[in-house]
Amino acid sequence: MTGKLLAIVLLLSALAAGAGMYYLQIYGFYYEVEPQPGQDVVLMTEEGDMPVPIPYSEFQAIDADSSPIRYRGCFETDLKPDQMDGFMPVENPEPLTAPGWFDCYDAVSLGDALKSGQAQAFLGVKNIHFGVDRIVAITRDGKGYVWHALNNCGEKAYDGTVVGEECPKRPEN
Repeated sequence: MTGKLLAIVLLLSALAAGAGMYYLQIYGFYYEVEPQPGQDVVLMTEEGDMPVPIPYSEFQAIDADSSPIRYRGCFETDLKPDQMDGFMPVENPEPLTAPGWFDCYDAVSLGDALKSGQAQAFLGVKNIHFGVDRIVAITRDGKGYVWHALNNCGEKAYDGTVVGEECPKRPEN
């Protein structure tokens, strides 16, 4: 009888731990980001001095303090990708997935639009966190998407490769 009771306790503990981990990964750490006009949707010019805000509406975003690359956002704009001369394009952007409940952001369809030329990605902010850039993509129908992605320095820093002098100093915690 003790063996059966112990097995039941272990099984229930494993189910509770699994449910808790699932909840924390999908819902627990995320929070909605309040719009900050002039800061949410900005694009870096090719001169690379300061990001320039672009007009947008219907902004929604989520973020989490547990990782610098959990930021995702959606917006609408009157601008089209072919009107974006002078802004720094991003080569081979890969949108990161968002939780299923954040339904305005679909990384798979965005990735397809970027590959087919229906959307174009631009650098929003360089090193918004150490080794992380903010990427802004705009589709031909005026939908916009924002996400954070590791840049070259971030990839090196997080995989253990020597960072080198071309990367900024990593801030101390």
